[in-house]
Amino acid sequence: MQAVLFDLDGIITDTAEYHYLAWKSLAGTLGIEIDREFNEQLKGVSRVDSLAKILEFGEKDKKYSSTEKETLMNEKNELYLKRIQKMTPQDLLPGIYELLQSLKSNGYKIGLSSASKNGPMILNLLKIADFFDVVANPDSIEKGKPAPDIFLKGAELLNVSSHECVGIEDANSGITAILAAEMVAIGVGSQSQLAHADLVLSSTEELNVELIEAVWQKFHK
Repeated sequence: MQAVLFDLDGIITDTAEYHYLAWKSLAGTLGIEIDREFNEQLKGVSRVDSLAKILEFGEKDKKYSSTEKETLMNEKNELYLKRIQKMTPQDLLPGIYELLQSLKSNGYKIGLSSASKNGPMILNLLKIADFFDVVANPDSIEKGKPAPDIFLKGAELLNVSSHECVGIEDANSGITAILAAEMVAIGVGSQSQLAHADLVLSSTEELNVELIEAVWQKFHK
């Protein structure tokens, strides 16, 4: 194992609620009502695909031009950015700071492979940007999760083989992306939703270097 690639939302910090409230607010202005159950479909999904799902759900997917959709996505992002400006290191999920410290001190490379275009800003707000060797830019890839592109980009930027990487995700689409990239996949969350992962944990607090190494070794005997 050479590197660990992290998703952002639900693994490093929980911004899912901020995303949900921003999308719900935007959808409401379009006359579309979404709830938390529907929001499960948006977790780990790009901004473009999230808007497409909302418009399809509201039967308005043919109503807006590409330019108008771009404006809607920007409006959602502005709503989201206003909500996250107050984030601090206190918003890190349990055990993540210690895990990053341990990975770094053990010489592993660390990358962020998130669909979020706000990744660099959030890492700075959380004061953990220095731990990350690379941040894969979602604008630089052709397809979002569940396609493997964002994880393959992370490995490429780190200059390591995908077979030398472990990916950590909390979303079904993210686990699918990691496996499609031929990486070892660790899921954090629901066993039923993430059953295809190589290992599923109930909390980020359970993550540690020894466990991650052991899971990778299991599939590379």
